[in-house]
Amino acid sequence: MQWFNVGKIVNTHGINGEVRVISRTHFPEERYAIGSELSLFMPNEKKPIQLTVASHRRHKNFDLLTFEHHYSIGDVEKYRDGILKVSEKQLGDLDEGEFYYHEIIGCTVMTNTGDVIGKVTDILETGANDVWTVTPEEGKPQYIPFIDDIVKEVDVDEKRIVIEPMEGLLS
Repeated sequence: MQWFNVGKIVNTHGINGEVRVISRTHFPEERYAIGSELSLFMPNEKKPIQLTVASHRRHKNFDLLTFEHHYSIGDVEKYRDGILKVSEKQLGDLDEGEFYYHEIIGCTVMTNTGDVIGKVTDILETGANDVWTVTPEEGKPQYIPFIDDIVKEVDVDEKRIVIEPMEGLLS
């Protein structure tokens, strides 16, 4: 079974079993909804801990969660540095033109004239749109905004992305 990161528990928050999560999902309302099942992977442990979300709220740059049957700080402090994940079965269908990070990372990016730029190695969330870090075999990374004016084709099955670079985009 394949697993996908949703967030990392970085600390506790208060004394009532709440944890601070740095989120890695575009779907926090869905992933952290009351009753959602999450799998917690702890460092050096092979088997995940199954958790059910009891509450969710935003605070500063964090998502704050509580889990069913975890009512105090003592119940959750052992989860610090754990990674929250969902299984491939829990991934929902996306609208056309939307992609999961794992589908984009590793894709080869080329121009509409056939020049290979490199592979997508990271995705940066900027607010307005995502920016893909494209790393060539040699040289410095390029930053490609995921906007319709530039990204012309995404084929996740073939791991290929075609862009039409505007002037000054590729340096």
